[in-house]
Amino acid sequence: MIHPLFRLIVADPQLLADHVEAYSDLMAEELGSAAKRWKRRAVMNLVFGVSAFMSILFLGVAVMLWAVVPVDAMNSPWALVLVPAIPVVMAVWSFFAARAPSEESGFAAIREQLAADAAMLRSVTAP
Repeated sequence: MIHPLFRLIVADPQLLADHVEAYSDLMAEELGSAAKRWKRRAVMNLVFGVSAFMSILFLGVAVMLWAVVPVDAMNSPWALVLVPAIPVVMAVWSFFAARAPSEESGFAAIREQLAADAAMLRSVTAP
């Protein structure tokens, strides 16, 4: 007895080619959306690294200025706190943005399609 799938491949090979082409289109679409998520996460991690570095740098400069210049002689002592605080806020925001869970699960459409194809094959081969 020949399996129904082999019979279908022999009878209509174009159907198999169309199915494989649809799978390749689906895979390309899923890889594109996954690449977009990975790029966004990489950019957020880069922003976090640069912001953390800048905040440490500005904090060091602020501490040195505070140590050298008397507070009474400073025109704007609040700037010693504000300038390093801005990159700290950006670093915290980008840290949590990079680690935020994605709305879509990776390759869910491919998993669903494979499950649907497997169920269809089981129904065809079931006695």
